[in-house]
Amino acid sequence: MKNNLKNMPGIIIYTDGSCHTQRRIGAWAALIFIDGVKLTLTGIAQDTTQNAMELTAVIKALEYIGAHYKELPVIPIITDSQYVARLAGREEKLKGRNFVTKKGIEIRNQELVKRLLHLNSEMNLTFIKVKAHQAKTEEDNYNIEVDKLARRICREEVKGH
Repeated sequence: MKNNLKNMPGIIIYTDGSCHTQRRIGAWAALIFIDGVKLTLTGIAQDTTQNAMELTAVIKALEYIGAHYKELPVIPIITDSQYVARLAGREEKLKGRNFVTKKGIEIRNQELVKRLLHLNSEMNLTFIKVKAHQAKTEEDNYNIEVDKLARRICREEVKGH
C-alpha cells in the first residue's frame, strides 16, 4: 500500500496501541491527516490491555473527527491490529451472541467493541490492515511513527510509576 494517501483530500487515520503487560499500563496514539495536515492524538490508561489500547486509539480518533466534521467522506483507518481490522466483519456474530463467547463469558473490552461498532455504523469507515514493525521504506511510513509514539508514551508512563 502506498503511504501517499496522506496527501489526498479528505481524512486518513493511522492508529496503534501499546501495553506493558505485567504493569497493565498502556498508551495509544492516532495520526489523523485532514486534507494532508497532520494532527496527533495520544493517551494513557491504567489497568488495561493491548487490545483495549488498539481499540481506544481508533475510537478517540473517530470521536475527534465526529466532533469537528459533519460531512464525512470514506475514512481509511490504517492499523496493524488484526483484531481491530476484522472487528466490523464480526459484528453480526458478536451481536448474535450478545457479545458473549461460546463458553458463556462476556467478551473482553465489550464497551470499547460496542463503541467502535457504533461509530462504524455512523461513519463510512474502511479498515486497512498493515504489517507491524516493518522496515521503513523510502516513502513516509506513518504506521511506524504511530507505533513508536504509542510505545514511547507507554515506556515513559511505566518509568513514572
